Amino acid sequence: MVAVRSNIWFTPVLSLKTSAPLRAEPKKKKKVDPRRDLVIKDRLKKRLKRMEKVVPELIPIEDFEPTAKGFDENRTRDLPELPFEESERRALLLKKWCQYKLKQHKKEMFNIKEVLDAQSQALEELKLESEELYKAALSPDMEIFPVTIQGPSYNPPIKNYEAPEGKYNDITKVYTQS
Repeated sequence: MVAVRSNIWFTPVLSLKTSAPLRAEPKKKKKVDPRRDLVIKDRLKKRLKRMEKVVPELIPIEDFEPTAKGFDENRTRDLPELPFEESERRALLLKKWCQYKLKQHKKEMFNIKEVLDAQSQALEELKLESEELYKAALSPDMEIFPVTIQGPSYNPPIKNYEAPEGKYNDITKVYTQS
């Protein structure tokens, strides 16, 4: 017999309980004084007017330049001295990581070699079976990845060609501070 009562998904109706928020009474609404609400709105309006009067000076991020002392080559940060145990732990961790990555690489190379060997063996069997099918298998299928390439041609430049003058849109950002 399976104990169904202990499973939370099959709780019987008799054990249905309500939580504390379901048994609570609705909160009584506070009486809002309309004058007080108007005073608060007026204060907010005054603050907004004051904020609109003072235009903050915004400095664009592109104009921030590091100070000259940041370029000083003599300023180097010394690494904290690690305890011997910590340096040994890090070295061991690095060795384990290198071993793991080496195993992963060897496994990938083995899988690739297996696939290539199976492919070459299948091609050899196909060559023995039918020469036409073998040639068709070796030819690339251009319909798998339809490619349309547009780019510069390999033609030499035309002598005495004058390029047409086009329109120039100045997109230099201009910032004003008042």
